[in-house]
Amino acid sequence: MGLRLGDIAPNFKAKTSQGDIDFYEYLGDSWGVLFSHPGDYTPVCTTELGRTAALKNEFEKRNVKVLALSVDSVESHNGWINDINETQGVEVNFPIIADPDRKISEAYDMIHPNASVNATVRSLFIIAPDKTVKLIITYPASTGRNFQEILRVIDSLQLTANYSVATPADWKEGEDVVVVPAIKTEDIPAKFPKGFKEVKPYLRLTPQPNK
Repeated sequence: MGLRLGDIAPNFKAKTSQGDIDFYEYLGDSWGVLFSHPGDYTPVCTTELGRTAALKNEFEKRNVKVLALSVDSVESHNGWINDINETQGVEVNFPIIADPDRKISEAYDMIHPNASVNATVRSLFIIAPDKTVKLIITYPASTGRNFQEILRVIDSLQLTANYSVATPADWKEGEDVVVVPAIKTEDIPAKFPKGFKEVKPYLRLTPQPNK
């Protein structure tokens, strides 16, 4: 059985392109994004790591630390990083984990037997400061990730962790949110003084509370 939402993310020690790390120590009190790649010197992954580096400020302002993983060696990672920086016009500024024995990949269920016995599928995990897994997305190797969606989900997770709200379909930062069913309609004004709209008794909308 692989990891599920709400599970504690396994800790690990690893060699990376930025030196040895302990995963929990690296995250500290931050949120984390851990994502895997089928291997170094692969075209889609080159664009993904470049995009991640370009979004450095977006991750930092959300208190998110990013790590990538590939089963290849640190030496291979370092050569690949040079290519990423050159072709994507960025500077890779986060660790790429070396996982040659696939222990981390297996702990996070990143190895997909229907795809390959020795290459990770394109899995991504968002991990909260309490080290619980909040999101798992797995793409096929042929499809690059949508990083705007990853940032959108982080915004939703951080908002809903602090307020009794949920985010509706296609929600983006600054838009109205849903009051959770556990809040009685008569109690909404005290909790959400910006007002609310009752579409149905079970569907109550209110402006984003932290804006």
